[in-house]
Amino acid sequence: MLTLNSASSDLLVIDFQTRLMPAIHDSDAVISNAFSLIEAARYLNLPLTYTEQNPEKLGHTLTKLAPYPGEVLHKMTFDALRTPKVAGHIDGTNAIVVAGCEAHVCVLQTVLGLIDAGRQVFVVADAVGSRTPQNRRAALERMARHGAEIVTTEMVIFEWLGSAEHPSFRDILKLVK
Repeated sequence: MLTLNSASSDLLVIDFQTRLMPAIHDSDAVISNAFSLIEAARYLNLPLTYTEQNPEKLGHTLTKLAPYPGEVLHKMTFDALRTPKVAGHIDGTNAIVVAGCEAHVCVLQTVLGLIDAGRQVFVVADAVGSRTPQNRRAALERMARHGAEIVTTEMVIFEWLGSAEHPSFRDILKLVK
């Protein structure tokens, strides 16, 4: 599939945690884009999964990105798929849309794990962050080399909608304006 379809997509939100985000370069923009993706996924009733890396040390998911109705899965592994509960939760055939932090650690390793497992992965570049722009850029390039589609928040949202006639078009359009 070259474009996303809301009927066959899941959103995976990786490690937007309270103690991690202040260190992320351009974190306000990354959080804002993740918020738009999450809200669009909710409007469209897409499966939504959150991970938290070592929440005792890094805190929980940001309140703004409140993890309802998705399930928060705790992990200690950088590749979320190496945590059996996470791997079992996102098992299936849907395309996986990924937003998260840090691009060069947990996002990268999880995306490579998903690709290795035969999944189609769309990494939302403007909803992915790292402490440094160099790490983010290198991670996005590496993920693309291995088969991840690198997309933007607006690309994902408009592909999920498919048409200006979609019943949720006006509500979801507010997320990108």
